[in-house]
Amino acid sequence: MTTEMVKSAVTGILKSEDSPWEKLQSICNLLREEMEDYHWVGYYFVDKDSTSELILGPFAGAATEHKKIDFGEGVCGQAANTLSVFVVDDVSLESNYLSCSPDVRSEFVAPVIREGKLVGELDLDSRTIAAFREIDVELLNWVAEVTAEAVSSIAGF
Repeated sequence: MTTEMVKSAVTGILKSEDSPWEKLQSICNLLREEMEDYHWVGYYFVDKDSTSELILGPFAGAATEHKKIDFGEGVCGQAANTLSVFVVDDVSLESNYLSCSPDVRSEFVAPVIREGKLVGELDLDSRTIAAFREIDVELLNWVAEVTAEAVSSIAGF
């Protein structure tokens, strides 16, 4: 599926009558099923009660034990602390990596920001080294941006 086709499909999902959770779940499923190297796709929400912890939301792929992640912990926690996109080409070289599976080789994390506030993150894993190229980073940053309203409504911000 081309980038433009993915964008069109995501836009259609976001315009649907589905609940915000269902929309995000459909987007996770779409990305995992249609993009060759996206083996795990999920959202984490900022815990509105602690504001320094991420809570697992909808995802597509194998189950993960990381249902809660403290800010600063792992790649997701680092992204939350710094509000930065992280592209890790080889997770075995990352000292602060939280392993979800021994098969994961690379990871992408983008903060989801709404009205200047971190409300969640888009997280992807791949079994391929350096799976997230420039075109992927651009697409996934766009997905994080356009899903901010849905993430925010679930997170309660």
